[in-house]
Amino acid sequence: MAAIGRRGRCYAPKARKPGAARLILGLVTTTDPSHRTGRVRGEDREWLSTAVDLAWRCPPSPSAFNVGAVIVDEDDRELARGWSRDTDASVHAEESALLRLGPGHPRLAGATIYSSLEPCSVRRSRPASCTQLIIASGIRRVVFAWREPSLLVEDCQGIELLEAAGLEVLEFPEFTEQVKAANAHLFE
Repeated sequence: MAAIGRRGRCYAPKARKPGAARLILGLVTTTDPSHRTGRVRGEDREWLSTAVDLAWRCPPSPSAFNVGAVIVDEDDRELARGWSRDTDASVHAEESALLRLGPGHPRLAGATIYSSLEPCSVRRSRPASCTQLIIASGIRRVVFAWREPSLLVEDCQGIELLEAAGLEVLEFPEFTEQVKAANAHLFE
């Protein structure tokens, strides 16, 4: 049995995590980001805050979210950053950051990508979704702030696809309101 978190999301943690039995039995609700498939690292909130700040650089579009992304290597050094529509009208934040490094960059294998929004699983403007690009890049860890709402695309499955591919995924819902504010143009 899974626990229902404060925001109504269903969490099914692995039983080997501390407190997981209480979560599985439904005795505890949580917004702890470790409910996904990984563990929180010391700088996660700082890097995710940077990604959220980058979302404010996006030129607003009535048909797209403002998203920021940062790629950090395993030694906690920034490799690249990007935001939606920073190089062309169709580029997504994660795609932009990955393009700055180029395919097969040797430091991507141990890297983490921080995104203000769950990476897209379906895309209208390009053949590959951000989820597909992240998986193909060799990045092993994804940290994001807000699960993509069904506003522009129904039922985004970014988290599920990333986890199915064996990536570690963390969500920090504490940043949701900041990301919504950067996307106020979609809710007016």
